Formats: sequence, C-alpha cells, structure tokens
Amino acid sequence: CKRMSRLKTPSDNSLASLENLEQTIVSGFGSLESQQDFRTPEFEEFNGKPDSLYFNDGQRRIDFVLVYEDESRKETNKKGSNEKQRRKRQAYESNLICDGLQLEATRSLVDDKLVFVKVHAPWEVLCTYAEIMHIKLPLKPNDLKTRSSAFDNFNWFTKLLQVDESIIKPEQEFFTAPFEKNRMNDFYIQDRDTFFNPATRSRIVYFILSRIMYQVRDNVKKFGINKLVSSGIYKAAFPLHDCNFSSPSEDLSCPNERYLLYREWAHPRSIYKKQPLDLIRKYYGEKIGIYFAWLGYYTQMLLLAAIVGVACFLYGYFTQNNCTWSKEVCDPDIGGQIIMCPQCDKECPFWSLNVTCESSKKLCIFDSFGTLVFAVFMGVWVTLFLEFWKRRQAELEYEWDTVELQQEEQARPEYEARCTHVVINEITQEEERVPFTTWGKCIRVTLCASAVFFWILLIIASVIGIIVYRLSVFVIFSVNLRKISNGTDPIQKYVTPQMATSITASLISFIIIMILNTIYEKVAIMITNFELPRTQTDYENSLTMKMFLFQFVNYYSSCFYIAFFKGKFVGYPGDPVYWLGKYRNEECDPGGCLFELTTQLIIIMGGKAIWNNIQEVLLPWVMNVFGRCHTVSGAEKIIPRWEQDYHLQPMGKLGLFYEYLEMIIQFGFVTLFVASFPLAPLLALVNNILEIRVDAWKLTTQYRRMVPEKAQDIGAWQPIMQGIAILAVVTNAMIIAFTSDMIPRLVYYWSFSIPPYGDHPDYTMEGYINISLSIFNTADFKSRVKESPYAGSKYDTCRYRDFRYPPGHQQEYKHNIYYWHVIAAKLAFIIVMEHIIYSVKFFISYAIPDVSKSTKSKIKREKYLTQKLLHENHLKDMTKNIGVIAEKMIGAAVENSLRPKSD
Repeated sequence: CKRMSRLKTPSDNSLASLENLEQTIVSGFGSLESQQDFRTPEFEEFNGKPDSLYFNDGQRRIDFVLVYEDESRKETNKKGSNEKQRRKRQAYESNLICDGLQLEATRSLVDDKLVFVKVHAPWEVLCTYAEIMHIKLPLKPNDLKTRSSAFDNFNWFTKLLQVDESIIKPEQEFFTAPFEKNRMNDFYIQDRDTFFNPATRSRIVYFILSRIMYQVRDNVKKFGINKLVSSGIYKAAFPLHDCNFSSPSEDLSCPNERYLLYREWAHPRSIYKKQPLDLIRKYYGEKIGIYFAWLGYYTQMLLLAAIVGVACFLYGYFTQNNCTWSKEVCDPDIGGQIIMCPQCDKECPFWSLNVTCESSKKLCIFDSFGTLVFAVFMGVWVTLFLEFWKRRQAELEYEWDTVELQQEEQARPEYEARCTHVVINEITQEEERVPFTTWGKCIRVTLCASAVFFWILLIIASVIGIIVYRLSVFVIFSVNLRKISNGTDPIQKYVTPQMATSITASLISFIIIMILNTIYEKVAIMITNFELPRTQTDYENSLTMKMFLFQFVNYYSSCFYIAFFKGKFVGYPGDPVYWLGKYRNEECDPGGCLFELTTQLIIIMGGKAIWNNIQEVLLPWVMNVFGRCHTVSGAEKIIPRWEQDYHLQPMGKLGLFYEYLEMIIQFGFVTLFVASFPLAPLLALVNNILEIRVDAWKLTTQYRRMVPEKAQDIGAWQPIMQGIAILAVVTNAMIIAFTSDMIPRLVYYWSFSIPPYGDHPDYTMEGYINISLSIFNTADFKSRVKESPYAGSKYDTCRYRDFRYPPGHQQEYKHNIYYWHVIAAKLAFIIVMEHIIYSVKFFISYAIPDVSKSTKSKIKREKYLTQKLLHENHLKDMTKNIGVIAEKMIGAAVENSLRPKSD
C-alpha cells in the first residue's frame, strides 16, 4: 500500500499506466489468496438518515455500493467454498484500499446476513484516473451566444411543450479539455466536492472496480467487479440514486434529480412535454441520453408519416364503395355465378367466388391508389428522418461535449486480462500485448460465423415448419368450416379457410418468435464473449449485428413468405405444385395476398408491443413488490438509501440494448411493409409515445441507477437503419407489383383497345374479375383430385386465379399474352419506382449535410478558444516562473554587491 501511495501521476499511455498499477499490486501482494494481512473496511452503524449519500462522518460521498452475503452467517455446509469466496473478496477490498479508495461497511437493517460496502474516491484518486480516462472537465464558463431558434415567433405555443425552467434549471456551459494533474490550475475548480459531478465520480470508481485484481494464480490474472458479481462473491454493485423518486430529499444539499426526472419526465401528466434531455444526460450519462434523444426524434418524425398514412387509409375507406371489381365479387349475378376450383386435392369442395365478398371490401381499403402514393412518400420520409437525425446527433455531440470521444475509449477489462501474446505494432513499431495471434483470431471469427449461420438456419427451419402447418391445416379448415356453416352465409361471410389459416399461423409464428428470441439472446452473448472484442463499443456493435441479423430473419421471414412466395408458384388445378411431394402450395384469395400480409403485420406488431410492455412494466413491478414483501412493513422511512436501491431491479449488462432492438424492429415494420398497412406509422407513433414514458418510469422507479457511460452516437444502429431504408424501397415496390393486384388492374384499365381484353368501350374496370380468373375443365383433374367426393360434381368447369388459355385452345393452360403484359408492366413499375425514389434519396442525402454549418462553426470556435485559453495559461505560468527566477537572481546579485569585500 505504501508502494501504491508513492506511485507517480500516470503518463499519457493509459494502458501502460494501468499495467504499472497491476504490476505494483502483484509485486506487493504476490499470490493474493496466501496473504493473511488483508486491509478490510471497518463496520459502522447506520446513522439513521435514510436519504444520506455520505459515509457516517457526513463528509465523504458514497460513489458506489458493493453488496455481499456474510459467509459466517450463512446456513450452509459448504465451508470450503465460503472460505474461498471470503478470501477473494478480502483480497479485492484490500486492493481497492491500496489503490486509494476508501471503504465503509454497514450491515442490513432487514437481513443481517447482507453487508453493504460503501466506496468513496478521494480527490487524488479522482484526479489520477480522470487523467487516465481522458475525461473532459471544465476550463471556464462558455459565453458563446447560441443562434436564435427558428421557432422564436411561436414561443407562446412551444412553451406549453417545454419543461419548466424554473423547476429544471438549464445547465451552465463550459469550455472543456482532457484533465491533466500538472495543469490543474487551468481548470475551473471552485469547489473540490462538486468539480467531479456524481455521474463522473461513479464512472471513475466503476473503472477502478473493473480493473482491480482479486486473484493471481499461475500467472493468470482474475479481476473485475463483474466477475465477482457473476460468481456470487458479491450480490450486487451499483451507484446510488440521489433521493426517493416520489418525494424530494430532506437533505438540503441534495439536487433531487431523480425526483425532478420522475415529476417532469416519467409521470403520465408530462406525456405531452418534451424530454429534459440535458438532465437525463447529467443523471444517467450520455449513452442513456442519446437513446432518448433518438427515440424522441423518431417519434416526432412518425407524426408526419402517421398523418399521411391516415389520409391514405381514409381515402381507401371512403372510396371502397367505388371499387368496381369488389362489387363484381359481391354481385350474386357475377361473383355468385363464378364457381372456383377446389384449393386442395381430396377434401376441398368447389366454392362460390362471392364468399370472399367481405375480404374483397377490406382489401379495397388497402389496395388503392393511396397505397402507391404512401409507399413513395415513405421512401422519401425515411431518408429525411435519417439525414435530419444525423444533424441533430451532431448538435448533441457539440452540446454534450462528445465530439472527440473515440480517443477516450479504453479496452475492456475482459480483453486486457487475455492479452498474453506480444506483437509489434505496425504504426509505433513498439511491442504491445494482444489476446491472440492472427491465426487465432481467424479461427474465432470462423467459429462465430458458423454458429450464427447455424442459428439462422434453425430459424428458417421453423419458418418452413409454419409453412407446412399452413398447407396441412388449410384442408381441415376448408372442410370443417363448411360443415359448421352447413351452407349458411354468416360464418362463411366473415371466416374463410384462408383467413382462419392465416390468423392461426400468425399466432403460432408469434409464439415461436418469442421462444427463439429468448434462446438466441443467450447464444448471441456467448458467441460475442468468445469473439472477445477490444472495446465496449466494439462489443456492442458485434452483438448488435448478430442480434439484428437473427431478429430480421425471425420477425420478417413470415412476412416475406406471404408477400413474395405465397400464391406465386402454385401451378394450375390440373398440374399443381407440391411441397416435399406431399403438400400442395397455398393459393391467395382472388384479390391477392395483400390483406393477409396486413393481418400478419397487425398480429406481430400488436403482439410484440403487448408482450414488450408486459416485460418492461409488469415484471419489474411484480419483482419489486415481491422483494419489498421481505422488508418490514412501513420501514422504508428508516431504511438507508443503499438498501432501498438494492431491492430495485438490476438493469442488466447490456443496458438499453433491447430497447434499441425493439425500436429498430418496429422501424423495419414501419418501412419495409408499409405499402400493405398505411396505419403502421400511427400504431408506431402511439406505441412510442407510451414507450418513452414507460422507459422513463422504469428507469426512475423500478431499476437501480445505471453506471453513467459516454456515447457519441447510436452506434451500429445507424448503419442498420440506413440498410433498412434502402431495402424498404425494393420491398414496397415489389409488394405493390407482385403482392397487390394494382398492376394487373391498371393494365386492364389502360388496355381497352388491345385485344383480346379490349372489348370494353371506355376506361373502366367492369369485366376485370372475369378476365383475371382462368377457366379449367374438371375432366382434366389429376387422379388424386378425382378421388375427392366433390370431384365428380355437376360442374364441368371451374375458375382459378391466373392468366392462362382456356381448355380447347392450342396452348391450353399455358400463360396467355395478358400474363406477359402484366409481367412487363410489373417489372417496369419496379424499375421506375426504385429509380425515382433512389434518385430523390441520394439528392436529399447530398443536399442535407450531416453536420450543419452553424454546428461546424461552433465546434471550430470552441476548439480554437480552448486551445487559446490553455496556451495563454501556459504563457502566464511561464512568465510567472521567469519573474520569480529573475527576482531571485536580482536579489542574489544585490546581496552579493552589498557583501563586504575580503582582503
């Protein structure tokens, strides 16, 4: 410990400094388990102040809390195991004290087996590690004037949406620079107790806790609070909330930031207000702040998309009575006289076209001209959203001082612990340690990629299972629904075999999606841990790509099947296509599969939102209520803050990763398949308004305070959204071309003068149903269909959905000329729509810079003023030192001149 106290200020090389710290500890303790003279914290009695954030002396602030269960009071026979855990913990705490941290232990007032170790970082430790971590700290107040907002003329309106500044006061802005102990006088230090705010103190202490060793055996280092918690040596480790969320603290020095966040952000009455992003960032750190900034901006942009989507939906709703082809389907003299071919081989009967009357009416709402307009609009909207978000993100980087954050990021403790191979750095030509060689890295990457590929194949196998279910259960619904209805209309009117199959398959698909989600989350974390990324950002980006790739296949595969595969490869009644030689391919309704795709989206989006809210709200609340049942009734007023926070739920190692993932999956639904469901942005808007407040309520009331982390942007989620935006143009164009029936109807509408479907006198849709259904001779059924009791019926012909020549034609049952006209029109539509939207997207991306001109100017000016300030202070110090030296020299010369000369 004395050797640690003599350690000099760390140099600029952070990793080298940390290695010096570790080597000093190792040389001082040797094999930590063999030592007997551990320095452990003294036990202190609780001082009776439930809101206190200080040690019992009332002077030293609690920066972190460690919780463990006293082995001597456990009722267990595993004495050897308990003794090992106790010695590891004692070694760890002794090393914490040697590293300069101060500890104080207190027993629980409710469960005397629990011990709370309070951690305090003194001024010297904070300064030392602030330099190691390159933390930017204030130099002087920033007096740069910000430009006036474009909405200044609407202050009377925007004031209603803003947070009351008399309650949450704006933070003072500062010029900042990376902290250096030898230039401490340059920094704006008015009070040592407040120079490092609580969030920064917690970051520094967590940095230390993550790198202190507790065991060295066979030259293998074991260190870090995370490993100690996961192995059960400690029960928990967390920073403290500053007060109770429902009432302000009795301590007048407490800022009550948790209470203010609950009142002005998480409370339902603040649902219409803007978020206090600066206070969120101050209390929880930039990483949490950037998430809520992104979610709020995404929700604001959804408002425009929702308005246009509702307008397109209303257009389809009010014009559905003018849908000529739907009228023909419902007309007893047209649709009632058209007999459709059986859709399976043995059990399915012939059926009348007008049984699909209700579904055709609903289809008219979504399959209209408004859908085409909305699909084009959403292609432009998503580009505007991404480009404007980049500008907003750049503004937050400037305001939150994270412009040069990438230079500050340190290696993960798990990575540093595995650095055993020495290599030569290509840039510095110096030796450095890495966890594995180039070949070892290639092997790890190959194994990880193989594991990810295997699990994706497993998901695809589950999708194939759902398809087989749809094919097999369709026959059952076709027979049983008609038996139940017994020829009556009400059941067949609202529940067709196609609809029953689609709804049940969607529900089963949703259940399988949730089950696979739970399994793959654990697998993805294991694969990423094995991959061993260097920094926390690299770790999260790697995990993000794996999880999103899985979720993409898991959530969207069923929608892709319905949109682009179902009903596309079915053959014709005389020669149907079979899956695995057994299951006959599904067919779409005469109006197409668009309405079925809409049903699938509603079930998955709605079910996902409900399930997530249950997980995010109900489960933490129930767990906390259950935990409080073990405490003394009404004892919360005398229970200290650290014990109250211990009974809250831990946030988890990945923080808000799952919240990001949930929103990105929703973003995919809103953009990829929006042509089939214009109300998707409205549902997403309502969900997100609630999601913001639910996440806020969850963080402020149900979870322990997270360790504040720095973040410059939203990480890998940005390129993922850009990829989704590019893919969305293709999927929506293909949905309109191949899933909906819009292109065939437009070809029919504009081809009144082209034989053989040019017998209508003017532009009209009359007769479209008749030409869109081909004729089949029932005598041409295959043997397996002839075995059906319905096959030898009174019908000589039946109709099916395709464009083929009729029986008796020279090319009977082959595609007719209209089919090829439609295919050409579909391909032309896709090419034209994609080129138009991509051209607009690229123009918008070029026209809107990622960083606004004003933000660039502010960043450059602040950097210039900061450098000037540091340079001037350095010159002042030099001038002062020169003046002192000159005075000493003059004084010495005068003294020598006055000294009497010797003989």
